[in-house]
Amino acid sequence: MPTVYDPDAFHIARERLAYDEALAREVAIGQARLARSRRPSPIIPKALNVERTIMEALPFKPTRAQTLAFADVSNDLAGIVPMRRMIQGDVGSGKTLVAALGAAQVAAAGKLTAIMSPTEVLARQQADAYRRFLDPAGFRCETLTGRDKGAARDAILDDVRTGKIQVLSGTQALYQSDVALPDLGLVVIDEQHRFGVADRLKLTSKGQSPHMLVMSATPIPRTLALAYHGDLDISVLAEKPAGRGEVATAAAPEARTDEVMDAVAKAIRRGERAFWICPAIDSEDAGDASAMARRDILAAAVEARVEIVHGRMASADRDTALERFRSGDAQVLVATTVIEVGIDVPDATIIVIERAEKFGLAQLHQLRGRVGRGDKPSSCLLLYRPPLTDAGKERLDILRRTTDGFEIAEADFRLRGPGDVLGLRQSGAPEFRVLDLSVHADLLDIARSDAKSILAADPGLVSERGIAARHARDLFAPRIVSSFAEPGED
Repeated sequence: MPTVYDPDAFHIARERLAYDEALAREVAIGQARLARSRRPSPIIPKALNVERTIMEALPFKPTRAQTLAFADVSNDLAGIVPMRRMIQGDVGSGKTLVAALGAAQVAAAGKLTAIMSPTEVLARQQADAYRRFLDPAGFRCETLTGRDKGAARDAILDDVRTGKIQVLSGTQALYQSDVALPDLGLVVIDEQHRFGVADRLKLTSKGQSPHMLVMSATPIPRTLALAYHGDLDISVLAEKPAGRGEVATAAAPEARTDEVMDAVAKAIRRGERAFWICPAIDSEDAGDASAMARRDILAAAVEARVEIVHGRMASADRDTALERFRSGDAQVLVATTVIEVGIDVPDATIIVIERAEKFGLAQLHQLRGRVGRGDKPSSCLLLYRPPLTDAGKERLDILRRTTDGFEIAEADFRLRGPGDVLGLRQSGAPEFRVLDLSVHADLLDIARSDAKSILAADPGLVSERGIAARHARDLFAPRIVSSFAEPGED
């Protein structure tokens, strides 16, 4: 008789294999953690006097979420197991303060903190932010990027070697072979999704089992956090500090673009600054909605200096344009999504996003986060080309209704599934063969608990059940082991 497809039986069989895959992965991660615990980090004792000095100098009161997150970091630093923690928080939730307090604890112990950012602008921006927090405690923060050459670079590296610099913010220049980072106690990875595992390992290898803190401004559902960041402990900042300006969000059809440009021109005359986001660089891809065309149109319409940044520009030119906008020399910045994360211009109060229907929810939320970073009311206008699909209308409605990044992330997960929520897939992130996160998400928690139980009873995986778990690990998760292992781990 021919075989008859039984959908119920297939579902049960796939669910069983999906659980095996989840368990295999959690066992691999658990073993990496055990290996890490056998290679202790230097203990970084709590520095209560330094912490108090910084806190008393703050012009604001930290949120409860920031206080709890720093308690997690401080406890990790004071332990002998290398910290591997992610601070996950929405745009403007105050992640930098938490990391700066950790860096202060490290500096008080006579050790160095290295902060790696994906671009020079972000590296220098981070250095400025850390200085504001750390100056009252007498700690010095400097920047090292590929642009630093000759005597200036040598002077920075000499001051690092002699302990005159306690915090060094930079790009991938930090892990070049001639850069010595003695007494490296803490590595902070900013915008961690921009870096692969190899980048992370090159920097951590500069020290003896340094602690590591990774920062993510992309809220994602807990399910995806477990799936993509299972090797990390996670602290979540779900509150915004007091004093952050609200961002009013509205949507309008592209037929009203001229009205919007007039409104931007009036705002510029009032002393405000604006972002204008385009879906493409060239006119052949998006007509007047392209960055190149829109820059020229806006320059004539607003009668102010308009800068442009996009992905095909040389990084030095892009950094120069961003700095002109940040300093106020330019009043409008036309950009593609290269400014999606990390650009901090507190005086910018307006962002216009053209062809908003082309962007995902999480991406729109990140772009909107470029404004509302100061104490002034801010606005986000979503220009769309009608007619909208039902999904497109729902995305824009969600953006208008809420500024909660975690609520938006859950909606994005529901609308698009797990594959696209994080945007470009991270280097080293797991690709499941059987498990479907949109169907089998509940298995991850069960598998994590089961793996902890297995490894607690049999860390060497030599019992009957341990051997079965090892076989599952080798079948489903061989790449996961290498992705999550540090140098010297098995």
